[in-house]
Amino acid sequence: MTSLTTVLLVDDHSLFREGLANLLSGQDGMEVVGQAANGGEAIARARELQPDLILMDIKMPGMSGLEVTRRIKEEMPHTRIVMLTVSEDDDDLFEAIKSGAEGYLLKTIKSRDLIEMLKGVSQGEVALTRMMARKLWQEFAQQGNQEAQPASMYQPILTRREMEVIRLLSEGISDKEIAGRLSISVRTVKNHVHNILEKLQLQNRFQAASYALRKGLVKEDPSEIS
Repeated sequence: MTSLTTVLLVDDHSLFREGLANLLSGQDGMEVVGQAANGGEAIARARELQPDLILMDIKMPGMSGLEVTRRIKEEMPHTRIVMLTVSEDDDDLFEAIKSGAEGYLLKTIKSRDLIEMLKGVSQGEVALTRMMARKLWQEFAQQGNQEAQPASMYQPILTRREMEVIRLLSEGISDKEIAGRLSISVRTVKNHVHNILEKLQLQNRFQAASYALRKGLVKEDPSEIS
């Protein structure tokens, strides 16, 4: 039986919300349980509904989607949030990931690609196009070059296998690819990622990749994504 993912839509354009609700409601395993037109309403609805997934606009009257994301993540860290926006601004992308978002998608995305990305998020993946991922890795690599510290300082925190996984996370590859590299199951990879995030008090794999680069856990530049 397919598990059900409950979804909250946050966008100040009612027509867009309604169209998105119709699209998602037609998908197996997804249920749109609520909508919100602004930041304050989004926080109230999130508290009330406790959704599994929130699709969040950035540019809204009053409180921005980035601030709403920070607040919701502080209260409900296990709620997954994907930004769905028209903004291609790099600063918005970086701030969204720092705030704990599990994805950043543009509203120009095709319907089938959106559905595929959201299903991946429900399984612990991140929702990013290759272009957006490349921007993130390049930013993290730059930060890592500026702030890198000896990796030996952080060895006691993570097990040997967790160190291997976090290094591969910094290359921007999927759980399936990590599993292949290490000859372990995808489920085991997900467990390692979960443990890494818990130990380092991080919210998503991109924050883990940034951490690995800043702390000198990776030697190679992960920004070369084809």
